[in-house]
Amino acid sequence: MRKKFTPVLIVIVFLVFGCSKDFLKKYEKRIIGGEWKITDLKRRGFGGNTASLPFQEGGRFNFQGGGIVTFTDNSGNVYTGNWDITKKRFDDDTWRSLEVSVADFNNQQFLFENYDDMQFSGTDHFKATIYSGAHSYITHFRR
Repeated sequence: MRKKFTPVLIVIVFLVFGCSKDFLKKYEKRIIGGEWKITDLKRRGFGGNTASLPFQEGGRFNFQGGGIVTFTDNSGNVYTGNWDITKKRFDDDTWRSLEVSVADFNNQQFLFENYDDMQFSGTDHFKATIYSGAHSYITHFRR
């Protein structure tokens, strides 16, 4: 019995200590640092158009501490503003929403989005979903 237990224990130790501990961090800490680029934008369901969304594929975010964010669109316009992650609960379900509001004072443009659900799927990837009636939009962010 002891001979079978030792190799299993060694494998478990390597897995635990060798993997990233990002999943243990709060979402607010995981999003800060580095540039996040929108790499994919998909619509699910009936109706809607991704062209109407304020943040498009190729746009780049730099989330900073204190809720400060910089967004650069595909044309090179730079927006600054705020971000916030809110933990929400309903019955036994828990999820996090991401709210981003930025402005380009040179062009006098304001962009805002409230992502209803965000989920990390690794250190350098998360997706944020907007639910809107019979359709939803899924935005993929990569660092």
